[in-house]
Amino acid sequence: MLLTFFKRLTIILLFTNCTVNYGQLKLVGNLPSDLQEVSGVETIPNSDKFWMVNDGGNHPRMYVVNATGKIEKTLQIEGKNEDWEDLTKDKAGNVYIGDFGNNNNRRKDLKIYILAANDLNHGKNILPSTIEFSFPNQKKFPPKKKDRYFDVESFFHLNGYLYLFTKSRVKKDYGRTNLYKIPAKSGKHEAEFISTFNSCEDFDCAITSAAISPNGKKVVLLSHETILQFTNFKDDDFLGGKMTKFDLDHKSQKEGICFKDNNTVYITDERSRGKGRNLYVFTLD
Repeated sequence: MLLTFFKRLTIILLFTNCTVNYGQLKLVGNLPSDLQEVSGVETIPNSDKFWMVNDGGNHPRMYVVNATGKIEKTLQIEGKNEDWEDLTKDKAGNVYIGDFGNNNNRRKDLKIYILAANDLNHGKNILPSTIEFSFPNQKKFPPKKKDRYFDVESFFHLNGYLYLFTKSRVKKDYGRTNLYKIPAKSGKHEAEFISTFNSCEDFDCAITSAAISPNGKKVVLLSHETILQFTNFKDDDFLGGKMTKFDLDHKSQKEGICFKDNNTVYITDERSRGKGRNLYVFTLD
């Protein structure tokens, strides 16, 4: 009896010591291995489900994931996953996949896939239309290391435009992001520069995802450890608004963020260094 008691006590202590601390985040669910490198998340209208995609090098697929993190449907996208980095949607229910990851700043084929709402509702094999775009101030591919500000991992849709937030690849300037916009329609476009913002110098400040609230009054930018919220901005100069920083007290390879409502966001992270591949929720107080 005494031996059995100590065995049970040991198991309880081991379980307690292995409890994971998610800081300010609330864990919604663990994601399946098919989403090992989840890089984009977006809520599906009129449901409690999500669209999710993986990072570059994975199959060109988009997944329907339920509120507990389980995959319910897989859509095959007729295109290449060169480096898919983010997801967004418009009010008509069309979904946009950002194939614009550009770690080395050498890509000349930056693109965004447009998935029509009707195809998403009725098909499993989706033939998207395509937006191609370039930056007016990039002249070399790649530019010198001190000028590598043309990686993109973040965007959202608003009023017929897609707003792109760059990810810096410049040492000691990782927290800088440049805001551009392009029309949300197929064709070739030159991105229009709007403004810039710098949060800090460290690599973990680099911006990995962006989203705008349903009422259009809040913009959030995600990094590995924080959320930057912008409010009271004028027109579409989002980075010129009031900035509030939320420290999440949790470090992981966070790659996706989207709004649940005007005050609540969902966040995903990739599996890296033995942790991640989760779906979280966070309230913007």
